[in-house]
Amino acid sequence: MTHRMAIIGLGIMGRRMLENALQHPAFEVCGVWDPSDASVAKTLETLPGVTLAPNAQAAMAGADVVYLACPPGPRKTYALQAAAAGQGVFMEKPLGTDNAQSRDLVAQLRQARLPGVVNFTQAASRGFEELNRAIAAGETGELLGIDIVVNYPAWPRAWQKDAGWLRLRDEGGYTREVISHFLFLAGRFLGPLTLQQALPRYPKDPALCELDMLARLTNADGKPVTIMATTGGQQPDRQEVTVRGSRMNFQFREFYQLWRSDGGPWVEALDWRNEDPRTSALQRQLTEVDLWLRGQSHKLATAEEALAVQELVEAMLVGKS
Repeated sequence: MTHRMAIIGLGIMGRRMLENALQHPAFEVCGVWDPSDASVAKTLETLPGVTLAPNAQAAMAGADVVYLACPPGPRKTYALQAAAAGQGVFMEKPLGTDNAQSRDLVAQLRQARLPGVVNFTQAASRGFEELNRAIAAGETGELLGIDIVVNYPAWPRAWQKDAGWLRLRDEGGYTREVISHFLFLAGRFLGPLTLQQALPRYPKDPALCELDMLARLTNADGKPVTIMATTGGQQPDRQEVTVRGSRMNFQFREFYQLWRSDGGPWVEALDWRNEDPRTSALQRQLTEVDLWLRGQSHKLATAEEALAVQELVEAMLVGKS
């Protein structure tokens, strides 16, 4: 049995999901759409056989599941249209930027035939699986906290510049786009988080998104999650999440690489010689989507988890001293 998938939004994530859905045995793509001629052209460059729908509703017609890779603004409208049609709703993050609107979305999706799920791409990754195993086996010892470090010479990054909205304060910024992934990670391993302090720095132009973000959060036991994120300067992109344990630390680099240290040099915890990390993560996500659509237990992020992340992110962007 295959599931018919519609894809709304053909930016970077939409195209990646399209390529992976076409390769996954549990899915067939029944419709794709994007209002941007540039995004459509890039899609046809790499996948010339894809049939484009004339509008979002035509793309969604007859689908079993709708994947929403559009910007946050229209996401709620499409999600509720799909839910009303009895289709599964698989969304990119964030759910939105207005917390009240997103709470309403989550409440409505809770009443749908299937509860909505969100594409935090690490959820089913090999790295998550290995860290869960290490924690269960006692290899990490007691979890002490999580450190998040992000450095970008510029935002958006070069490969994201087609998505101009990412540079704008209303919907974009790397706190929403990147740090949200790592807050989801922290929540999975430490439980619900509370924001204690946040110090964002913004450019003079009020339309543009944050430059820097320093923040501290804690879980119910007071275990800290610290965030240091900056833009500017000249260095490679840096994205590191260190899960600190009393016996062993684990560190995610570039989302999917996993390293470990027991006090000595960092060593790789996963062997990627026979597998591409990004493809692996998306194929594993789609396997979880298949389980979700069939009503089975899955590892995907729930809409409730995504809402909790959104509320933390939006509070961080306002700042708290």
